[in-house]
Amino acid sequence: MKAVMLMFDSLNREMLEPYGCSWTKTPNFKRLAERSVRFTQCYAGSLPCMPARRELHTGRYNFLHRSWGPVEPYDDSMPQILKNNHVYTHLISDHVHYWEDGGSTYHQRYSSWETVRGQEGDKWKCLPELFDREEDAKIQNKDGKYFYATRELHRHDAVNRKFMQSEEEMALVRTIRGGLEFMDANHGCDNWFLQVECFDPHEPFFLTKDCDDPYQDDYAGEEKDWPPYHHVTEDEVTAEHYKKRYAALLSLCDKYLGEILDKFDELDLWKDTMLIVNTDHGYLLGEHGWWSKIVMPCYDEIAHTPLFIYDPRFPHTAGQAREEIVQTIDLPATLLEFFGMDLPKDMQGRPIRKVIEEDKAIREYALYGIHGAHVNIFDGRYVYMKAPVTEGNAPLYEYTTMPMHMRNLFSVGELRKAEAVSGDEFPFLKGCPVWKIPKGNGNGDRDFSDLLINGMDSEEAKHIDNNSMVNAANFGDKLFDMESDPRQENEIRDPLLEVRMANLLREAMTENDCPSEQFERIGFPKGQPVTEEMIRRMQEKESARQQPLILREFKWTKGGINTYKALLKFIPASGKEEVKAILEEKIAGCAGGGEVDSGVVLRQIPFVIPEEHVDMVRYFVDLSGRTF
Repeated sequence: MKAVMLMFDSLNREMLEPYGCSWTKTPNFKRLAERSVRFTQCYAGSLPCMPARRELHTGRYNFLHRSWGPVEPYDDSMPQILKNNHVYTHLISDHVHYWEDGGSTYHQRYSSWETVRGQEGDKWKCLPELFDREEDAKIQNKDGKYFYATRELHRHDAVNRKFMQSEEEMALVRTIRGGLEFMDANHGCDNWFLQVECFDPHEPFFLTKDCDDPYQDDYAGEEKDWPPYHHVTEDEVTAEHYKKRYAALLSLCDKYLGEILDKFDELDLWKDTMLIVNTDHGYLLGEHGWWSKIVMPCYDEIAHTPLFIYDPRFPHTAGQAREEIVQTIDLPATLLEFFGMDLPKDMQGRPIRKVIEEDKAIREYALYGIHGAHVNIFDGRYVYMKAPVTEGNAPLYEYTTMPMHMRNLFSVGELRKAEAVSGDEFPFLKGCPVWKIPKGNGNGDRDFSDLLINGMDSEEAKHIDNNSMVNAANFGDKLFDMESDPRQENEIRDPLLEVRMANLLREAMTENDCPSEQFERIGFPKGQPVTEEMIRRMQEKESARQQPLILREFKWTKGGINTYKALLKFIPASGKEEVKAILEEKIAGCAGGGEVDSGVVLRQIPFVIPEEHVDMVRYFVDLSGRTF
């Protein structure tokens, strides 16, 4: 038996023809759907990139215990298990995060691996412009937004593109061709698993000039292909241009999916080779007024993912759809079962075979989220998104033996606050003690205002991410009926339904070894049912939390309050009262019609923040004002 997993990053299912899109051109995804089983209720588990990949290895939810990070020593890794049981495993990928600190242990779990360089801000090539710091401003603003934390990404991306001048040189193409090479060389052998993992269509939506572009528009400005992790502020023409850049890159992904399908035809791999085509999560392209992911709630376009599986044991299922719930954590269990191996006792995912073969359910719910943000659950009809109930989003901890962020180690300040906890804390630790580290802004004992006073070097800037400034509590709890409102446009206010969904969520968290503080963070009692009275009290507390602290004679919008509170985080404690007095005077003078919204607060930033930091502070504070 053999298996191929072809993975694309950030696939928005709504943009694929087999899932109903009428304007994109994805003929090979249609061809794939005709040959495989298409899943209509597949959900991500942990987001974003590496948390999802840890689930692909372990078959366990990552986001309840940890954010971004490597495979842990106590983890049961699916590729490692296959390798240990004489199934050859090979990874070829251009996904840059595998080669950074926070993903550095994944590729070693395979028998062999290949790296394809050049995606996003991969520190790949060097040209003289990387030595010229005068270019910072231009690089930072290339997408129309100032994003201090990613300036190095933009600088390196601009250099990398100079080494990819034709379609054949693109990282996507080189990755697919590496997978085809493996199949050509080894199709006559048995017992192998090939993972071909493509970073595209993840942003930036870069294509070389010789790529086909079937999506023309009226945009005539400077080329834009890298939407910000921000809400949509662009004009309609620019926003449409971003969306069509994604569509063009998606069509290129479709073209090279076709080469994989052609190879299956050529080598007759359909007779004995499983094919899985999947993604880690979706991507917002203006839906709900947002770009990208992470900083907003995990709306359906992010969490509800496409999935196609061809199982050679059941060729009669070709072209069929399945409506039962499946998740990312079920894929490693599916592969282990396919190769005839027992599942580790700590694996929570379940083989999808029963869904494919018998159209029978393997799970009652989908649990998903980002560490420290909403905890979400889908029961087949309703989605319940439970927000934190505390201003500081605490208590919240990272449990790990390998304290690494995306591109850097945990800081000394963070580790000073760590404590060792027993390996008996959770059963999946297998007796290994781990660090319990308070989740903060990535700078340990330093806060944002301290960084502004003393300067921010490039190493510290890497620690700042959008989620540091945007507390999920700003958005509040959300409940949607996905049957009548699949676009999640109308929140439900139904106390009895919320109580039912809250208790389903509480039970799911308990079943999955959730740390006790996570229950406290979202206002749930760990050992007892949630009641209607508890829900009412949480709502009253949230209403009280939203009351403005100043200028009570004005009407404050929810966005105005959250923007104001976010701005205060950048004001040093020394002199904060004087600055607050200035803010109060300025806001009062700008509050037209007696209302203070986020725009009123944003306009005051130049009066209270040093000029060199105004753009950066505006970027993060503006995010906090967006609360829907």
